[in-house]
Amino acid sequence: MAGFIVIVPARAASTRLPGKMLADIGGLPMVVRTAQQAARSAASQVYIATDDPHIADVARHHGYTPLLTRADHPSGTDRLAEVVAQLALPDDQVIVNVQGDEPLIEPDIINLTAGDLLAHSTAAISTCAYPLAGQQDFFNPNIVKVVCSTDQYALYFSRAPIPWARNHFAADSPCSGTEPSALPTGFPALHHIGLYAYRSGFLKIFPSLSQGPLETFESLEQLRALEHGFRIHVLVTTSAPMPGVDTQEDLERVRGFYRNSV
Repeated sequence: MAGFIVIVPARAASTRLPGKMLADIGGLPMVVRTAQQAARSAASQVYIATDDPHIADVARHHGYTPLLTRADHPSGTDRLAEVVAQLALPDDQVIVNVQGDEPLIEPDIINLTAGDLLAHSTAAISTCAYPLAGQQDFFNPNIVKVVCSTDQYALYFSRAPIPWARNHFAADSPCSGTEPSALPTGFPALHHIGLYAYRSGFLKIFPSLSQGPLETFESLEQLRALEHGFRIHVLVTTSAPMPGVDTQEDLERVRGFYRNSV
């Protein structure tokens, strides 16, 4: 595979789990665990991008190159754009964005996402998705759904239940009080995974793109690319990835995984 780098955004602020980037997981801060997993991929370099000097010091102490960024970025992709400018990367450099709260991320999926972008020259972004588990996930606004064209380019991402299977959900919608777990056979929506690969040239122009109503209302930065006519290719995996950390319960689950794996 042609070379790619990984950038791990590690924002200090977290609404649901304050201080989570430095939360201890088996004796190491979470962001370091994430960087370790990223370093096991085929990436030529792993950087940690943060707006917090303490997180930068921790990254440096554990052998990773920190990049200090502004705290006022509207999205993680905007933060990556600042890093691209700092590093003066060439336009064809492939960058994989691995969120700092993914200490169990599998190196193979990082490699696959980078390879997917390299295989699709007309894509500005590559990302991943997998089949929805059932209606509970479909109706959950915290789970982002994606629908794709026949050649697996994203048509839309949404927190809403899309597409609406009129004949299937007419009598069995959540409002009816009877909500079967199964989705219709061949249901086209996928469960989006927040892992992205970009070319540096796209990231250089991303901050200049205006935030449209789709991004604003859904609070999904990838919609900015779609609103401005850029293409996002979606790599479909067969199974769910290892879980990230959004809540204290997630953190305890991941800690248990590390305890049991020793």
